Amino acid sequence: MAADITKALYRKLAIQGVNVTADSFRVLRATYYRTALDMIDAFEHDAKMNGLTFDRHSEESAVELFSNVISHAGQAFTENPGENKPFVPSWNRVQSAFPDILQRLYAAVEEDNA
Repeated sequence: MAADITKALYRKLAIQGVNVTADSFRVLRATYYRTALDMIDAFEHDAKMNGLTFDRHSEESAVELFSNVISHAGQAFTENPGENKPFVPSWNRVQSAFPDILQRLYAAVEEDNA
């Protein structure tokens, strides 16, 4: 699921005109990894100050796993452009194509409930 979410993010960036390249994925992964490790330090200190246990190994393992997902999703995104399905259109887009769609949906629901 994390890979699907990550690929959706890449798709959204590309749709908005961001030039998404292999370098982009490396920079994103490095930035995520460094930021996540910094946050682990902060959370560990917070846990100690509040007398809570903190499993640093599990947290770092999760960060490494997700940083790998960032890379693999980026590779899949660039290698299989046909797999990059477009987003589901917004209701504004649907209404512009079918101006009476909401009334038709309402009527269909009323008919089903009758």
